Amino acid sequence: MTLEWEQVIVDASDPAALGRWWAAALEWVIVGDDPDEFEIRPSEGRLPGLLFVRVPEAKTLKNRLHLDFRPDDQEAEVARLLDLGAARADVGQGVQTWVVLEDPEGNEFCVLRSRAGARAPS
Repeated sequence: MTLEWEQVIVDASDPAALGRWWAAALEWVIVGDDPDEFEIRPSEGRLPGLLFVRVPEAKTLKNRLHLDFRPDDQEAEVARLLDLGAARADVGQGVQTWVVLEDPEGNEFCVLRSRAGARAPS
């Protein structure tokens, strides 16, 4: 038996707005724009994607699952995401090498140091 990772489902009060935000943040394409199920992918035929689905309840606690991203330049990427509408989040992480942000609906995600910055000194 073989499994293929199709997508991650993200609960949202406004799937289209949140999906468009993530499409801009990740520079992905929109492949489904139904107001109740909004899907984005890295490119038209590439998986996995993110599927934003409408739910009636608001997010109340820290996510049990979150996404980590490793940019070329952490500081520049954090600034870009904040400009798009992300916010800094405190989930009890203290001082770390990663930055915790939240999207416009409060879903946490992390921006890690660049690979070059993550390497141990020689």
